Amino acid sequence: DPDLFTRIVDSDEKGVYVSGAKAHQTGCINSHWIILMPTIRLTQNDKEYAIVGAIPADVKGLTYIYGRQSCDTRVMEGGGDIDLGNAKFGGQEAMMILDRVFIPWDKLFMNGEFEFASMLVERFTCYHRRSYVCKTGLGDVLIGAAATIADYNGVPNVSHIKDKIIEMTHLNETIFAAGIASSHQGHKMKSGVYLNDDMLAQVCKHNVTRFPYEISRLAQDIAGGLMVTLPSEKDFRHPEAGPM
Repeated sequence: DPDLFTRIVDSDEKGVYVSGAKAHQTGCINSHWIILMPTIRLTQNDKEYAIVGAIPADVKGLTYIYGRQSCDTRVMEGGGDIDLGNAKFGGQEAMMILDRVFIPWDKLFMNGEFEFASMLVERFTCYHRRSYVCKTGLGDVLIGAAATIADYNGVPNVSHIKDKIIEMTHLNETIFAAGIASSHQGHKMKSGVYLNDDMLAQVCKHNVTRFPYEISRLAQDIAGGLMVTLPSEKDFRHPEAGPM
């Protein structure tokens, strides 16, 4: 199927028309503009896929298939603010389907130069995987919540609880360290732009694919069964169940 990736299908004096798909696009729905670019190494036979261009997020011919999240409808239930997390802001992912989407020439930045696709992907992943250092902020919140729960449970000084919190902190800061090290080891390119260290960026990504799950497991171990069976805010406010 030639439309599994985004490709140029037609052109005229005003620009080009592209069709195809872009999978798991984080933040696309709440963006103003979308930058389309290759995601794999290309060859001479793939020139129609060697495209980089900018399109408005609401351009004609673009359809979003929204990726559902496990609790995405809870924010609409009402009456349970403490159970909703950050109800006003959040991220999402979607699949983008393009059907003859128009890109004017002045918004087209690569057109058939397949030999640059590999370098473009490598530089993108270098920046992107270093940016996973942001996940340590989520880790900080989870570690703080676990420590608070331990305090509520009356076991903040129990040795195995402290060991778990120390291990959570160690894993979290290891993610942070790799991201910061990648930035510190960056180098200046001819354009004047700095590029971070690619190997350490990959290490940061590798850590993120493993450590947050272990941090979450330890937090669940500290929290105990009440994390699952504790009544919700709606239950506490329920006229019959609440007073119980």
